[in-house]
Amino acid sequence: MTDENAGRAADTLSRPFAIRGLTSRNRIAMAPMTRQFSPNGVPGQDVADYYARRAAGGVGLIITEGTYVDHRSAGTSGRVPRFHGEDALAGWAGVADSVHRAGGTIVPQLWHVGVTRTEGAPPVADAEPVGPSGVSLTGEPKGRAMTQQDLDDVVAAFADAAAAAERLGFDGVELHGAHGYLIDQFLWSGSNRRTDAYGGDIVARTRFAAEIVAACRAAVSDAFPLFFRMSQWKMDVYEAKLAQTPEELDALLTPLAEAGVDVFHASTRRYWLPEFEGSDLNLAGWVKKISGRPTVTVGSVGLDSDFFDAFQGKGSSVTGIDQLLDRMERDEFDLVAIGRALIADPEWAAKTLSGRAEDITPFGAEMLKSLR
Repeated sequence: MTDENAGRAADTLSRPFAIRGLTSRNRIAMAPMTRQFSPNGVPGQDVADYYARRAAGGVGLIITEGTYVDHRSAGTSGRVPRFHGEDALAGWAGVADSVHRAGGTIVPQLWHVGVTRTEGAPPVADAEPVGPSGVSLTGEPKGRAMTQQDLDDVVAAFADAAAAAERLGFDGVELHGAHGYLIDQFLWSGSNRRTDAYGGDIVARTRFAAEIVAACRAAVSDAFPLFFRMSQWKMDVYEAKLAQTPEELDALLTPLAEAGVDVFHASTRRYWLPEFEGSDLNLAGWVKKISGRPTVTVGSVGLDSDFFDAFQGKGSSVTGIDQLLDRMERDEFDLVAIGRALIADPEWAAKTLSGRAEDITPFGAEMLKSLR
């Protein structure tokens, strides 16, 4: 990185970001990444140290891995952390404290996997997969369609988790509405085939998500921001689209913003790809333009391949971030979330901001096997 580019990175990424009562010291966030190092769903000191290392290494905002809300069918692993129960919440309080002592801010990502749950898996082995319509993401019958009681129970579970996050000292929460999990299953026409008020056109399909957002907003103070993670793609259905046009995206975003979303986290596999024809804006850029809300971009930042390669055991080389800086200087989005590059190097942020990009450790798939 040249001195000029190093100064540019510092100027662009070192600006504080504030929303409600949260102030991040810079524009760098840690992306949520499922690590499965929380036996029985309880995050231990190793998890606290893992996040604190990234905060100490210069990350302004930590977005935790997905953490299960209190619903029987919410999870599909006994090693993914949960956000309910005295033992797990005590662990999370330690995580938040460790990150704060290292100078960072932190929000937990609240998660329900919906119909992607593996039948018979922990944490509740006899819990049935549930979703909008009793079909998998690829259209086969799976689990069962949720009743009104199911919907009400899940809305309450998210609200209870948001209230717990504020009580434990977190700086906000993120609702996982992406990647084909429960909230996203309602948003997407491919998985939502309901004929009641929760299904139909794109606005009707936002109802469940908007109810969760509104319930969380009512459960926390005005100082506590709500982030909402969204994506076009789904696990196993990478070409899926919630919105084919900016007009459809507007119809999707408006109910969510009105319900109380403060920041949209727009998940893409490659941040530099334009979302719609006729514009260079990526998904985060379009979401910001349409909703007027701040946005987080993500997707292979600082790496030469996307996360799918990691699933196949492949590493990634370090690349420059000039295009990211170009887009941030145009205010296309407000924050950038870093994923695998931060697994590889906890000091990615500090090295990037101080012109030491040549010292950044490249990502190797073997790094996923331990919590470093």
